[in-house]
Amino acid sequence: MTYIPFKPNQTGTFYIQDIPLKEIAQFIDWRFYFLAWRLTGQFAGIEKVHDCPSCEAGWLQGFDEKDRPKAREALKLFRDTQEMLRDVLENDLLKVHAVYAIYPAHAEGDNLVIETENETVILPVLRQQKPSADGFCYSLADFLSDENDYLGAFANTVTGTEEMAQKFEQENDVYKSILVKTLSDRLAEATAEWLHRKVRKEFWGYAPDENLSTEEMLKTQYKGIRPAVGYPSLPDQSVIFELDKLLHYHKTGISLTENGAMYPNASVSGLYFAHPLSRYFMIGKIDENQLADYALRKGKNPEEMRKWLAANI
Repeated sequence: MTYIPFKPNQTGTFYIQDIPLKEIAQFIDWRFYFLAWRLTGQFAGIEKVHDCPSCEAGWLQGFDEKDRPKAREALKLFRDTQEMLRDVLENDLLKVHAVYAIYPAHAEGDNLVIETENETVILPVLRQQKPSADGFCYSLADFLSDENDYLGAFANTVTGTEEMAQKFEQENDVYKSILVKTLSDRLAEATAEWLHRKVRKEFWGYAPDENLSTEEMLKTQYKGIRPAVGYPSLPDQSVIFELDKLLHYHKTGISLTENGAMYPNASVSGLYFAHPLSRYFMIGKIDENQLADYALRKGKNPEEMRKWLAANI
């Protein structure tokens, strides 16, 4: 298809402080929350049941007898989490901050080239060595034109989690300590969902008429993608240091370790692509030749990059 890049409504780097948690909470994907607690299964309708004890028996009847204990456990966890979330909202215990950037960009081979006001940032990316189901070997560079295109980047974080967890640990309440950490992780992901929607509809504005339900968004039925650093299509965690040139993480309260981990732990960072054919994919295994090529494009030696890509070699 012929792709004409959409000129963003704004370019540059922008910060959003103290995002209202009430706006964020509706974007929580509870499926992954339960998975974090090793509770697998479909718990549809749990949001309606948790504050209606008289509805519990009828809801449980929808599960096979062998699955009911797990459903009961999930319902208890959900109620405990909702109670904590109410406490967080009422007492302003957690803060959410974000940054996003949109800049002119283009692809040069498998490099993403971003032009800021002050410098050119080059992000080498990897290409699949094993074709996807449709027969193509994808690279993120495929979703950027060779000229006159745009690329976005983002980061967001939840602060206050460590303080709450430490307080619970001092009270010997390990359960609540884990609860607030797990909830914060999901709030960070929910913030990424909230921010991406704002980018699509307003800040970049390439999908102003989008009218998706939360469920449809969580199923990634929107136009464009936001691959996160460390995830399957962007597995090299060291990319985080290049993105810092665009996002200046410290302005949102995020710091980076020498291994590229973000602190606070409930933080997410990645890229935005607007190309209508962009899709999520998994890089998978790479060979020694690709490792050497990638290292050369990064200006590093192969052994150094081997550390960052150990899971893909």
